[in-house]
Amino acid sequence: MTPPFLLPVSRANPSPGRQLLSNWDRLHRLPLGKRLFSWAVGYTAPYTGTVGGVYTDVRPGFARVVLRDRRAVRNHLASVHAVALVNLAEMASGVALMTALPPGVRGIVTGLSIEYRKKARGRLTCECEAAVPSAVSPGMPASVTHDVHAAIADSAGDVVAVATVHWRLSPPSA
Repeated sequence: MTPPFLLPVSRANPSPGRQLLSNWDRLHRLPLGKRLFSWAVGYTAPYTGTVGGVYTDVRPGFARVVLRDRRAVRNHLASVHAVALVNLAEMASGVALMTALPPGVRGIVTGLSIEYRKKARGRLTCECEAAVPSAVSPGMPASVTHDVHAAIADSAGDVVAVATVHWRLSPPSA
């Protein structure tokens, strides 16, 4: 059950990006509002919520997510686990892309690649900017593939990983 202070972002929603932006606008200025928004995204996409990232900025086509370094996301080398980094990149790309898509267009991840540049330690910030290809519209005749890039940096500003998330964008009936 979705909490009463949020409008649900369901699979059947023809405009999930608009609902995400509405929830963000409603919550982000409130005390703990960014955490509530992040929790709601994780509630809608349960695995996404497991990493514990917190959205700190959401605009149409843009998302920034912060991940606290803690034992739950670490590996045996005392750095943030590779899969936690992939999850963080997918979190950012999903909200960035969904908020950029026109109503009636669906998106699903079909692949993901990531380049690890250095050990990830400390507070990490993932930023993603997603532009929508010109071929995408609610009445588009067929699916298109689209790559979205997300960069993860440590608190010193050093990029620790860069991900490419491959999306299939399609009209509702495809």
